[in-house]
Amino acid sequence: MRRSSTAAMPTDFSDRLRATPAKPGVYIMRGRSGAVLYVGKAAKLRNRLRSYFAKKANHPFKIREMVKRVAEFEYIVAESEQEALLLECNLIKQNKPPYNARLKDDKSYPFIKVDLTEDFPQVYITRTVKRDGSRYFGPFASASSVRRTLALLKKLFPYRSCTKTITGNDPRPCLDYYISRCVGPCIGAVDKEQYREVIEQVFLFLDGKADRILKSLESRMMEASESLEFERAATLRDQIQAIEKVHEGQKVLHLSSETLDLIALASDGDEAWMEVFFVRQGKLVGRDHFIMTSTKDDTTGEILSAFVKQFYEVNPYVPPRILVQEELVDTEAIETWLSEKRRSRVRIYVPQRGEKRRLMRMVAENASEGMEQRRVQAAAEEGALGQAMEELQEALNLPTLPRRMECYDISNTQGSNPVGSMVVFDEGKPKSSDYRKFQIKGVDGVDDYSMMREMLTRRFRRLADPKSQVAEVDDGDRSEGKGEAWQQAPDLVLIDGGKGHLGAALQVFLELGITSIPLASLAKENEELFVPQTPEPIVLPRTSPALFLVQRLRDEAHRFAITYHRQRRSKKSTTSALDHVPGIGPKRRQMLIRQFGSVQGVREATLEDVAAVPGMTLTLASKVKEWL
Repeated sequence: MRRSSTAAMPTDFSDRLRATPAKPGVYIMRGRSGAVLYVGKAAKLRNRLRSYFAKKANHPFKIREMVKRVAEFEYIVAESEQEALLLECNLIKQNKPPYNARLKDDKSYPFIKVDLTEDFPQVYITRTVKRDGSRYFGPFASASSVRRTLALLKKLFPYRSCTKTITGNDPRPCLDYYISRCVGPCIGAVDKEQYREVIEQVFLFLDGKADRILKSLESRMMEASESLEFERAATLRDQIQAIEKVHEGQKVLHLSSETLDLIALASDGDEAWMEVFFVRQGKLVGRDHFIMTSTKDDTTGEILSAFVKQFYEVNPYVPPRILVQEELVDTEAIETWLSEKRRSRVRIYVPQRGEKRRLMRMVAENASEGMEQRRVQAAAEEGALGQAMEELQEALNLPTLPRRMECYDISNTQGSNPVGSMVVFDEGKPKSSDYRKFQIKGVDGVDDYSMMREMLTRRFRRLADPKSQVAEVDDGDRSEGKGEAWQQAPDLVLIDGGKGHLGAALQVFLELGITSIPLASLAKENEELFVPQTPEPIVLPRTSPALFLVQRLRDEAHRFAITYHRQRRSKKSTTSALDHVPGIGPKRRQMLIRQFGSVQGVREATLEDVAAVPGMTLTLASKVKEWL
């Protein structure tokens, strides 16, 4: 794979376009700031890039707007169109270009994972798919949908839900064993092979092969009955009845036991509702929906292509048939890529007649209904938020509607690991890209007011003096759009606390000469609002939308602060004396702990024993012993 780019920003791309190879690859369009605007793939890079900059090109409105903003482009030559397709998916996920249709928050989709490297595998939720020998099922659209599936699985199949190390020698099992929700590997009631049978049943159920489970269970029930093991036979009978009840609820289709996914969409403005039906062995076993963003002016085929690529790029399972609402723009390349992933032929097509056509209409209808419900809900939320901001403006006597609100909070434990948080609500909704976190550096002991003053000074000094180049954001915080976020003046600053916290904030504003930004604090005990020059608190009605809004803002600031505080506290608690020994890095530290079990073990070991650890020398061992 070869990469090409040019640092200078040309006014005319003609020479570079002529030099671009006619090979498959990925191209990246950048704006004047260097931000990625669009990522695309092409079978022939030269032809595709030329099409964007042709004088009489007839592009959709969105592409025309993107081309106007392009100040630079680069490309990556790939070995094949399939390699380019995979690279395109990764770059879109990584950069989130504003002109690419993309899955909303696709990185956070949960999966069900079964770790087959364990002797007694657990079934649990994960958000990361790795090639580690485990089985993954998903993705699910939300954590609630995957939890519902797990709850159903636990009712049907008696696998363990504990996380303990299984030895088979526990003196007594947990409650799950007594209510037939676990087969009891902890007490040795089953061995590895018997437990693995339960896990195989989970796999069959998630694959939509309930008939095979029922046949196996019925056979085992008859064997238990004939062996006069009536209690075991009764347990198997109850399990069979539970699976049959769920199995009957799955819609039986006249699809000759086919396995396929059906995908349709409904778009509205810059979003599209993607509806997916999962058919396994001729039965509709499930459905889910996903949201695509930045879809304005894209055709149905373009949106479907983007979704199929991004959805199956993270999905560990690819069915042999994928039915879509309309023809994709690059069906052949996607089919080849998915066939390689599945390791057998995958077909993508639009159903034209019969049961599949009827089912596709049902999927499309569900997508339209979902999009309509989302539109109605969004309109209701917009109306409620607008009312809340208007009420807040009136209650606090604000000069303008508080469209951008910032809230600040402090978190520490008896003065240790003090941190601060800044959260931003834009038009009444969280804007996480503008959140900031602060490590309090200049305050010793428990002094919330001084901590608040330090945090606000570091934030608003940048706003009061735009030429200031002092980096105010701690390591690990978001860097994208950092400068722009600092330069936006809020319509309201809210402090989590009472009059004392408000006074500390007001002192900062006076010292920096800031007089045009309204300031308020929210005391949690009685949910009272305080503003400068007003001794009496402002008490909003308990059912006031304005109160709900400031409570949400305050609670989000508290959540963000305490999360950062716990991260720092956890990081500090996991450090040891070995972390500070000169010349001892992570690998040597790991080898020492592995050899002696703990820092205390290293301290008690002889100099010769420490020097004998792989990677250590007598000089380093002497340093370690002296330091400890």
